[in-house]
Amino acid sequence: MNYFPDYPSSDVMAVLAKDPVIAGIIAGGRPLKSSRSEDLYFKLLGSIVSQQLSTKAAATIFKRFTALFPDNYPHPHLVQQTPDEILRSAGLSGQKIGYVRNVAAFAAAGNLEHATIDALEDEALINHLTQIKGVGRWTVEMLLMFALERPDVFPVDDLGIQNAMKKHYDLEETGKALRQKMQQLAENWRPYRTIASKYLWQSLDNMPK
Repeated sequence: MNYFPDYPSSDVMAVLAKDPVIAGIIAGGRPLKSSRSEDLYFKLLGSIVSQQLSTKAAATIFKRFTALFPDNYPHPHLVQQTPDEILRSAGLSGQKIGYVRNVAAFAAAGNLEHATIDALEDEALINHLTQIKGVGRWTVEMLLMFALERPDVFPVDDLGIQNAMKKHYDLEETGKALRQKMQQLAENWRPYRTIASKYLWQSLDNMPK
């Protein structure tokens, strides 16, 4: 089952308690709230717009972008039909205009249907969605963890996770050596690496939006 409740269950805690560091972070943390979304297409568009922007700026531009469309919803065919100058007026760069069109074309081709998405395991789904130019591995990992609430995703390249693990586990490694050490530690959290990661973000007050 991909969905987990607002607070880690006894089954989840029985696994994570094997790591006293994570167990301590959870004990001192706040309950996790569900962030599940059924609309992966909309979430992908939001992720594209948010790239390399502050949370506030991204929210403003995405609101302007969605306001261009009836009922504030950018249906794939409408995104494809809207002239570049209109999309640019919402604050999208030329590169992001290309990327949102790529997402729209991918959705219009039926590649984001629930039956397709639900049938794919995590790594296969990452490979599926990173076919879209402009959508990278980190973006898909965030979608898996938050929109889809897949329970066992570990975003080893995320700067927040790296900083949290360096702090809590006194890690001094950098680069590839750091990522290898992080992955070794995270093996103790399977099959609930998503939940452990969310508490690591929370411990730095750095939960992704």
